[in-house]
Amino acid sequence: METELNATGYAYNDTNYKAELQKILCGVFACYKMMLNDKIQVLNNENKIRDCLLIDYLKNDAVRKITELAGNFLFDREVPEDKTEGRTDIKVQTKNSFTQTDAYYIIECKRLDNKNQTGLSGLNAEYIKNGIYRFVTKHYSAFYRVNAMIGFIVEKLDICFNIKNINTLLKNRFENCNTTKYIQAESFIPDFKFHYCSEHNDIDNNTFTLYHLMLDFSDNIKPCSK
Repeated sequence: METELNATGYAYNDTNYKAELQKILCGVFACYKMMLNDKIQVLNNENKIRDCLLIDYLKNDAVRKITELAGNFLFDREVPEDKTEGRTDIKVQTKNSFTQTDAYYIIECKRLDNKNQTGLSGLNAEYIKNGIYRFVTKHYSAFYRVNAMIGFIVEKLDICFNIKNINTLLKNRFENCNTTKYIQAESFIPDFKFHYCSEHNDIDNNTFTLYHLMLDFSDNIKPCSK
């Protein structure tokens, strides 16, 4: 019997929400693999990469059937939230959204490269400052207390080592992210090493979880025209 998702009594449903978002992220990963197989070429631009993933794959009905996302989830881009200042990169509505309009997941997207990886002006710092921290400040909502981020890798880098760099920044330069569990490896996507989770307290001292997918597009970035 399918478990009904209901925000009432959140503590008892935490596992269900995480499992549902994990299923969504498995679908996102399947779309990413299709993008690589299709040898897509994208500009080194966060919105362009996101739009290719979203419009050509996550919102493509044929792809949705293959990835078992059809009938369960709807994906929208650049959606302003009703009760916060946030404008989400990807908003994921579920069947529960039809009865509780606040009930959706957010996926925030950020580019990552190999420059200034432990500095405050690098993209790792941007990933934290304009990504993780926005969930901490409730700039983005967290109805289910679990959301996700995608790192678009746009240059060759050691992803595992870069996770250590991001954690170093969280520990030493971004203590305001209230990190209670630093980014660590997850295992819910088969045969994919580069997915992770972290935990933080928001400004109201409520704990939330973030999943992190590191998707390598370094071989798919269009060269800059001269």
